[in-house]
Amino acid sequence: MTDIVDKTTRSRMMAGIRGKDTKPELALRRALHARGLRYRLHVKDISGRPDLVFSKHRAVVFVHGCFWHRHTACRYATDPSTRVEFWQSKFDANTARDFAVRSELLAGGWRVATIWECALRKPHQVEVAATLLSVWLRDGRAKLEIGETDL
Repeated sequence: MTDIVDKTTRSRMMAGIRGKDTKPELALRRALHARGLRYRLHVKDISGRPDLVFSKHRAVVFVHGCFWHRHTACRYATDPSTRVEFWQSKFDANTARDFAVRSELLAGGWRVATIWECALRKPHQVEVAATLLSVWLRDGRAKLEIGETDL
């Protein structure tokens, strides 16, 4: 199947996709801030440049897009029908990098949470995810993953 827009339009659309300060990330940040939690953003000195860093709890949070980071069994992790080899290699590289970063952080004594975009689509989901995350920060577990099915 060919693309429904021309190459210039597709390039402009893809260039508009943000890497940080995305809508799901902003929604989660607002909910956590309202709960009195304070964090640092996109710390360059920490592997993977996590979206949120809770230094006091030695914890980091990644807000992952389901499409780009291939959320398993998620309806938003669709496969493009054009340039299949290109997209598959891109997705494989993303997931390999995510795994390596998570392993490095855990080995370095950091606690790692991954919040999937699908868990932050509706206001009530954001509130539930923020509650789960704030409980996780206090309970000391090493890993947390929150997706739409976890809410």
